[in-house]
Amino acid sequence: MEAMDVGKKLVEMCKAGEHRKAIEELYADEVDVIEPMPMPGQANGVTSRADILAASDHFMNVMEVHGGDVQGPYPMDDKFIVFMSLDATPKEGPMAGHRMDMCEACVYGVKDGKIVSSRFCYDVPEGGY
Repeated sequence: MEAMDVGKKLVEMCKAGEHRKAIEELYADEVDVIEPMPMPGQANGVTSRADILAASDHFMNVMEVHGGDVQGPYPMDDKFIVFMSLDATPKEGPMAGHRMDMCEACVYGVKDGKIVSSRFCYDVPEGGY
């Protein structure tokens, strides 16, 4: 699959609420992930698909999700960009109980039909989430 094919599939799956399945099917075994604020126990850099799944599961367990949206993909050579928004209330941490709207730009790199890199750009409140 070309980058845009992967992007279209990712957006389709995310819109259907199939985030975990998207990671399982579309991500390479190892992915270079950069976040402004990594999840607890996760560092920036190359990580395994299993670690990405664990971080995603943790995120979904500590957030009460009220809604969200996914826009794209937008092509960029062997990459694509997706814009995601999330309306959620953290269940723990400094923002626990405070409903928030989050918006991020996500840049995904593709090689051999799999996502091999992801860069997430979003505003991090002072003190984190």
